[in-house]
Amino acid sequence: MFYYVLKYVLLGPLLRLVFRPRIEGLEHVPSAGAAIIAGNHLSFSDHFLMPAVLKRRITFLAKAEYFTGPGIKGRLTAHFFRSAGQIPVDRSGKDAGQAAIREGLGVLSKNELLGIYPEGTRSHDGRLYKGKVGVAVMALKAGVPVIPCAMIGTFEAQPPGKVIPNIHPVVIRFGKPLDFSRYAGMENEKAILRAATDEIMYAILSLSEQEYVDQYAAVVKAQQSEENGAKAAQAKERRFPRMPLS
Repeated sequence: MFYYVLKYVLLGPLLRLVFRPRIEGLEHVPSAGAAIIAGNHLSFSDHFLMPAVLKRRITFLAKAEYFTGPGIKGRLTAHFFRSAGQIPVDRSGKDAGQAAIREGLGVLSKNELLGIYPEGTRSHDGRLYKGKVGVAVMALKAGVPVIPCAMIGTFEAQPPGKVIPNIHPVVIRFGKPLDFSRYAGMENEKAILRAATDEIMYAILSLSEQEYVDQYAAVVKAQQSEENGAKAAQAKERRFPRMPLS
């Protein structure tokens, strides 16, 4: 019940007023039956903008950190995300991917829409990164279509670290459903999963027209964090050089 109150009364009208999203290709989203909507992920607001424009309820796999914050604020945040149709997924540990797949297949088994960001994390620089194969595993196991989606302008509206969004035009573009029935029964073959995932990412790229990076976003983030740390240490050393011991 709270999901629909949030969508039609509380948050949905506010998001439409602030972002004024232009919707393209909504006819590609099936009116009934299970399907996966796979999109790029540029902003925290993506979690709420896409559900606000869809006619059907959609359930997203969200990082568990949104549900485990301390204190009253943490509990309120967790309640909000659950009410908004988000399912917590622990992304740490070797079994994290399998847990996400189980949760996603559970949603699809109820003939519902599942939302997923194949990159696995938000883009920190607005580029599109290599997709993880979990989306292909779920599509093949459940035998459902994948609808590519591109969020355009949300990075400029609410870049990483910004709490209050900027007023910026946003486009939400849905592409034609991708059918992977030709790969039925091959969900355990790595080459097939990679091919299907790359096809999904190419479809998202065609819709979003982002720059593509053939690396995982989390890996690039970690590398840049290390480089920035090293630069900061070098700058500190130049500013406060060590005095020789007499």
